[in-house]
Amino acid sequence: MQEKGTISIHTENIFPIIKKFLYSDHEIFLRELVSNAVDATQKIKRLASLGEYTGDLGETRVEVEVNKKKKTITIKDAGIGMTAEEIKKYINQIAFSGATEFVEKFKDAGDAKEIIGKFGLGFYSAFMVAGKVEIDSLSYQEGAEPAKWICDGSTEFEIKEGKRKTRGTTITLHVNEDSEEFLEESRIQGILDKYAKFLPIEVKFGEKEESVEDGEDKEGKKKWKTVKKDNIINNTAPIWTKSPSDLTDEDYLKFYKELYPFSEDPLFWIHLNVDYPFELTGILYFPKLKNDFEMQKNKIQLYSRQVFITDEVKDVVPEFLMLLHGIIDSPDIPLNVSRSYLQSDGNVKKINTYITKKVADKLGELFKKERESYEKKWDDIGLFVKYGMISEEKFYEKATDYALVKNTEGKCFTLKEYEAQIEANQTDKDGNKVWLYANNPAKQDAFISSAIDKGYDVLVFDSPIDSHFINHMESKLEKTQIKRVDSDNLNKLIDKDEKRELVLSDEQKESLKEVFSKSIGNENFKVEVEALSPSDAPVTITMSEFMRRMKEMQATGGGGFNMFGAMPDTYDVSVNGNHPLADKILKSEADDAKQGLAKQAVDLAMLSQGLLEGKALTDFIKRSTELLGK
Repeated sequence: MQEKGTISIHTENIFPIIKKFLYSDHEIFLRELVSNAVDATQKIKRLASLGEYTGDLGETRVEVEVNKKKKTITIKDAGIGMTAEEIKKYINQIAFSGATEFVEKFKDAGDAKEIIGKFGLGFYSAFMVAGKVEIDSLSYQEGAEPAKWICDGSTEFEIKEGKRKTRGTTITLHVNEDSEEFLEESRIQGILDKYAKFLPIEVKFGEKEESVEDGEDKEGKKKWKTVKKDNIINNTAPIWTKSPSDLTDEDYLKFYKELYPFSEDPLFWIHLNVDYPFELTGILYFPKLKNDFEMQKNKIQLYSRQVFITDEVKDVVPEFLMLLHGIIDSPDIPLNVSRSYLQSDGNVKKINTYITKKVADKLGELFKKERESYEKKWDDIGLFVKYGMISEEKFYEKATDYALVKNTEGKCFTLKEYEAQIEANQTDKDGNKVWLYANNPAKQDAFISSAIDKGYDVLVFDSPIDSHFINHMESKLEKTQIKRVDSDNLNKLIDKDEKRELVLSDEQKESLKEVFSKSIGNENFKVEVEALSPSDAPVTITMSEFMRRMKEMQATGGGGFNMFGAMPDTYDVSVNGNHPLADKILKSEADDAKQGLAKQAVDLAMLSQGLLEGKALTDFIKRSTELLGK
C-alpha cells in the first residue's frame, strides 16, 4: 500500500492560514491532539460496552512522550484507530469530523454525548509547531491493516503501510526550530496540567520520583527510598461529574484547595447539574472576597467534556458572578474552531440565565434556613448580592427578599424590615424615609454618636460597591433618601421642619461669618452661620452628599464621572450661631483673639473629618499645647 495525493481543501491558500493563525496560542496543539486521543479511546470503550467490539480493551491510557534528541513529540492512544481510507476521509477532508459520524451512528445507544468530537480540523494545529507530522494507526476492525500518513505542512501527503501492531493511533510531531520550547519537559508538563488535568481517560507523561517507606533502621525510625512511578497527569473523575448525594463537604473543600491551593475555605458552593434544555455540570464556590474585586476575577474555568477551554467566561456567567470561583462544564457552549472564544447565541444566554437563577435560589434558601449563619457571612455575600441587584433586574427582584443592611451596632435587617424600623423616627417633612449611613464608622464616630443621641439609626456601607448600590437603591425605593451621616447637620439630613431661632442679629451673623472665612482662608470652604442647638458642635465641616457620591463613584470606576477628577474638593462649614463660642468670639475685642478661637474651632472640625494634616496639624497641636499652659 502506497499512495500520494493532495489534501482536499477549497483554496490553495487556506492551509498556511490554518497552520499559522487558526489558534491564538500555539500551545493549544497539545490540547487538541490529546483530546482527540481521549476521544478515540472513549469510542472504543463505548463500542465494547455496546458489544460492537469484542476484543481485549487492554490498557486504555493516552501517552505523551518527548524526545529531545530526535526533536519529536509523540501522542499515543489505544483507541478506535483508523484505516487508510478513514485517514484520507477524516484527516485529508478538513471539513469532515469523524466524531460527527460516530455520534450519528450511535446516537440511539444513549451515551454518545461522551464524544469530544473534533478529530479533523483540530488535528491541523499540530503544524503550528511541527515541520512534519506522521500518523501511524491500526483500526479496531477485524482484518484491518496499519496505515501511515505523512505530511510536511504543505498540501501534499503520503499514505503507506504502517508499523503499528496494536489497535490505536500514534501521532509523531517533528518539531520545527521556532517551536523547540515545546521539547522541554517542563513546558509540556505545564500545558498538560492546564488542559488535561481532568480528562476522563488517564494521560501519562513520563515518570516521576516519589518517596516511599522502606522499613525501619536500627533505632526503629522509618526509612525511605525513592522510586519511579508513572506520571499520571489527570484526575479522570472530578467531583463535578459525580452526584451531589455521593459527595461530602470535605470532598467539595478538598477540590477547592486543588483548584486554588493558597485560598481560604469558601463560604459555600452550588453544584450545577442540568441536562435540559442544555447540558451543564459544574461547581461554583463563593469565596471570601476581602473587598478586592480584581484579585478575584477570572477564577471560573470553562470545560467541555472535561477538556479545559478558557477562564474567560464573561458571556456564560453574568458579570456580577464573575467573582465566583469554580468549574463549569458544558458541551452546549458554542466555540469557534480553536475552542477558545465563546460566541453569544441562544444557548449561552440560557445558561447565563440558569446560573443566575441557581445562585439566586441558593442565596434565598440559605437566608430562610440558616439566617444566623447567613448574617455572619453577609460582609462577603453582600458584595455578590449588591453587584447582582445593580446589574441584573431579574436578580434584583429575587434578592430584595434576602438583601441585608447592617447598622453600626452590627444588627442586620432586610429592606422591608429596615423601612419599618426607621419609619416612625426617620421620616422627613415631605414624607421621605431617610437612611443615614457611615462608610468609615471609626472616623465618623462623632457624627454617628450625635445621630444615635437623637434616636436615629445609622447603617454601615463600607464596601467598594456601596456608592453604586446606594444610588441604585434610591432609584428603586419609593420616597427614600440615603444620606451619609457626616454630609450635613442632622437637622438638615432629616428635615422635620423644626424651626430654631438664631440668637444673633443679622449684623452679628455677618460679622461671625467674616471671622471664620478669614481664619480659614480657602474659597473652597463655604461658611454659613446656622441656628443649631447650643449643645451641638460649634463648627461642623461636611462635603455635600452629591459631591461626595460623584467622587466615590469615580474612585470605584463609575463611568462618566471622570470629569469630577479635576474639580477641587468643596466643603460646607456650618458655624453654630447658638453655641457659647459664637458669643465669646463676638465679645472678644482683639482681632487676633477672634481669629485664634475661630481657627481652633475650625481645626477641631477638620480633625474630626480627617482633613487636618501636615503643617496644619503640627500648628494645631502646638497651639493646643500652648492653650493648656494658660
